[in-house]
Parts: sequence; C-alpha cells; structure tokens
Amino acid sequence: MKNCAYLDIETTGLSPFHSDLTVIGIYKENGNDSLVMQLVGDDISAGSLITAMGSVTKLYTYNGSRFDLPFIKAKLNIDLTECCNHEDLMYACWKRNLRGGLKSVERQLGITRESTDIDGWIAVQLWWDYVNNGDREALAALLKYNEEDVVNLRVLRERLGV
Repeated sequence: MKNCAYLDIETTGLSPFHSDLTVIGIYKENGNDSLVMQLVGDDISAGSLITAMGSVTKLYTYNGSRFDLPFIKAKLNIDLTECCNHEDLMYACWKRNLRGGLKSVERQLGITRESTDIDGWIAVQLWWDYVNNGDREALAALLKYNEEDVVNLRVLRERLGV
C-alpha cells in the first residue's frame, strides 16, 4: 500500500494521566518500501512523532481508537486522525467474530510471533528493568515485542482483506 503505517504504543500503565509513553512503534509502507521506526523514552515528543509519521495518509491500529490514539493525544497533544485516515482493525475483527486482544486474534488466525512470553504487563516490567537497572537486554526485548506488534498489524490487515 502507498503511504500507510501501522502504529502501536507501549506505556507504563493504562491511564495517560498516571502513566507515560515508553515506545511508539510505527511500521511504514510506501509501495515496495517498508520501514519500522521506534521512538523510545525521552526521544518521544510531538515533533519526533510528526517527523516519523511523515507523509502517511492511512494509519492502522488495533484498539487504537480507544487506547493508542487517545493516549498520544493526552501526552503529546497530537490527534493523529487530523493528519491521516485511521482504521482500527479491532472492529474489522469483531465483524468476523474474532474477539480478544491482538495476541488472541493472532493465535486465532495462525499469525506467529517470537515474543510469545511477553504481554502488556511484562512490557511494563521490561521498561522499568531498563530504566532502573540499565538492562539493555530488557529494552531489546521490549523493542522486539513492539516491532512484532506493528509488523503483525500489517499481516492482520491482509488476512482480514481490509
């Protein structure tokens, strides 16, 4: 697809008022070119996100309309739906009776990932291991998990025929 992207965030909790963004993962596609970009920790800002989004005209998320995009708006004061079309793949899944979080839907559709032992709660722990202990392996695991999320969003979109 041309000028589309898949976005997923990692945070320290569920509330943008009591939690922080730790990673913003973006998988960008433009024709045959694709690129995974990740904004991490102090590199996350309104300016860096706008730059990362670039010329994206179509954005895909999973539960992004209820979590990722409101969290970004609360923390960075950016409404990504103002700069591009957004489609939340969760609702396309619901129409096909595919329920649950992204990992559950992936399992139902046979979409594989390497980070099978990591979930949202463990992602928070990995972040704090990195921040508090300088654990670079924890950060690497978190970034791999986030990368699999955004890359698998593309696979999900294709499987759904969206």
